[in-house]
Amino acid sequence: MKHTLTRVVTWGQELLAEVVQPGDLTVDLTAGNGQDTLALYQLVGKTGQVVAFDIQTQALLATRDRLLAAGAQIRFQQHDIQPLQCQPGIDLLELSHAEIGTLLPAAPQGIIANLGYLPGGQRELITRPESTVMALEQSCSRLAAGGRLAVVVYPGHPGGAEEGGAVGHFFTTLHDTSFQVLQMKVSNRPQAPFLFVAEKQA
Repeated sequence: MKHTLTRVVTWGQELLAEVVQPGDLTVDLTAGNGQDTLALYQLVGKTGQVVAFDIQTQALLATRDRLLAAGAQIRFQQHDIQPLQCQPGIDLLELSHAEIGTLLPAAPQGIIANLGYLPGGQRELITRPESTVMALEQSCSRLAAGGRLAVVVYPGHPGGAEEGGAVGHFFTTLHDTSFQVLQMKVSNRPQAPFLFVAEKQA
């Protein structure tokens, strides 16, 4: 299937699809309306596990409805969240993605994030450079060898350029013996979203 060249969200999902198999553990750092969570579920299947983070109940409810319609088994956790167990299904966590390091039951094969604000939600509620970089640091630490982390950055909204700078610095300073890093950017549209994908070396 041919995709629009500049659809970096689609490219991120497809680059994860190259390394994620049925039965794997994957993570969505920003559940939003559930598009990426659904894409991960379609990759890991009913025998796999997807963990999705978001601080907004509205986002997790939208994600839950989308995944239920796809036939997924959902576990929705809002309070006193404990370290997860390895089990098939979708774990929706009302929690900052910066908490990823303490909750995962195993090393994930794929991790994805779409930064910025919730489409259709409050535009002033955005991901922040400090918590985002913390989440990325822990994601790289926990990622399985051969696994990939895909992050889409949106520089066009207030605060987006600052976060993009912090995320770019994070990826460009990953050691080249531990990670390979790809950046995809629309060169003639400075406000367009852009993508980083990091692959952890064996």
